[in-house]
Amino acid sequence: MSELQSSFGLSPDALGYLTSSVQAGFITGTLIFALLTLADRFSPSKVFGVSALAAAALNAGILIADGQLIVLLICRFLTGFALAGIYPVGMKIAADYHDKGLGKALGFLVGALVLGTAFPHLVKTLGDALPWETVIYVTSGLALLGGLSIYVFVPDGPFRKAGKQLDLTVIFKVFQNQQFRSAALGYFGHMWELYAFWAFVPVFIQYSNNTEAISLWSFLVIGIGSLGCVAGGYVSGAIGSKKVALLALIISGGCCLLSPFFDQLPDIAFFSLLIVWGVFVIMDSPQFSTMVAQAAPSENTGSALTIVNCIGFLLTIFSIQLLTWFSTIVDPRYMFLLLLPGPILGVFGARRA
Repeated sequence: MSELQSSFGLSPDALGYLTSSVQAGFITGTLIFALLTLADRFSPSKVFGVSALAAAALNAGILIADGQLIVLLICRFLTGFALAGIYPVGMKIAADYHDKGLGKALGFLVGALVLGTAFPHLVKTLGDALPWETVIYVTSGLALLGGLSIYVFVPDGPFRKAGKQLDLTVIFKVFQNQQFRSAALGYFGHMWELYAFWAFVPVFIQYSNNTEAISLWSFLVIGIGSLGCVAGGYVSGAIGSKKVALLALIISGGCCLLSPFFDQLPDIAFFSLLIVWGVFVIMDSPQFSTMVAQAAPSENTGSALTIVNCIGFLLTIFSIQLLTWFSTIVDPRYMFLLLLPGPILGVFGARRA
């Protein structure tokens, strides 16, 4: 963002707009995918592959935007739209392959998502002297490679039950199940915190610590969550997904509550707490998705996961924009307090699942 802002003269609040435009595109895409039950009626691997190809091309679109904010916003929106055929569809593919042990499988899958989210920060760190376009080339290239890998090498899973026909009422029917509603509520609370935390980690580090290695620490804080997802997946096999999700929410919420005091700590304690937060802020995500998938009818798993993703990412727009506004009127050390209602809501919902 700093390179884009300096190269194109973008306003300081462009970070919030560009991040939220991706979320808005994803929300629109997941709503349409869910209404049309695409992941249930068509081969999930093929849907994933085509969506990844589109996402790679649209992500690279900002290279020809020439700094026009409206074009940048459109490219990011459409990139988010294409991602609707990747993240929830990827979880659908995992569910089709696992009758048991889905929590561990999704732990690895969401862990991969976390590494993908953190990876641009690593590219920036390793290629600090390179132009910002390098990050775009690398991420689009990897998105293309990932999509082709799924399309060519991953057939439909043995437990897949294809939806027979278009049913526009599916996304309403699944919420009639109390267990599904509770798991979804827990996921919504988790999402209020997650993406706003990820988006503003670099900002929080910049204002709270004088380190120049912002990109490296951002990669570590976000990327370490992949290990949390995997570890949570293994632990869920012993104690269940619900307990893992509750533990993660409580620890993550505690970090929210204590965040105003982070900048008063020595560097080693400051970054250690951010690392802990990075582990637990995402650990509950695959477990909530597991709970959602298990509570939904098998023939509607894809649509159920997609609509829950849709609503969860809708919440991220509000939390990101609220944080964008709040960080301009108060000391940034207090901005993460706005995320605390998320873990509280998540605990309330997960307890009843």
